[in-house]
Amino acid sequence: MGFLKGLLIRLGATAVAFWLATLLIPGITLDSDSAVETVTTLLLVAVIFGVVNAVLQPIIKTVGCGLYLLTLGLIALVVNGLLFLLTSWIADQAGLPFHVESFWPEAVLGALFVGIVTWILGAVLDRD
Repeated sequence: MGFLKGLLIRLGATAVAFWLATLLIPGITLDSDSAVETVTTLLLVAVIFGVVNAVLQPIIKTVGCGLYLLTLGLIALVVNGLLFLLTSWIADQAGLPFHVESFWPEAVLGALFVGIVTWILGAVLDRD
């Protein structure tokens, strides 16, 4: 039961972080007509983002290990921005009303913002 609880907390925290990103970062939009559609879209985008990160990020880190070392990890901002943009593209292909305008600054700032907010919410909510 602990694994499922942690997964749901992460999913909810990521969905809230995406919602806040759509409110605070110009160029990240969520065009929905109802609250139910908004919540459903945010949850689905959070799932897409989680799957994209879980599948691609370890591969990218392994292949690009030298770049991570050379840039002292700053390449992670670029990688996370690209993964954020990929999430937007997949959501668009799935017919979800979530859109990120461009790589710079929207995708990079969005990925950074979602990462920080998810980390904070996860730390606050995941108290056993």
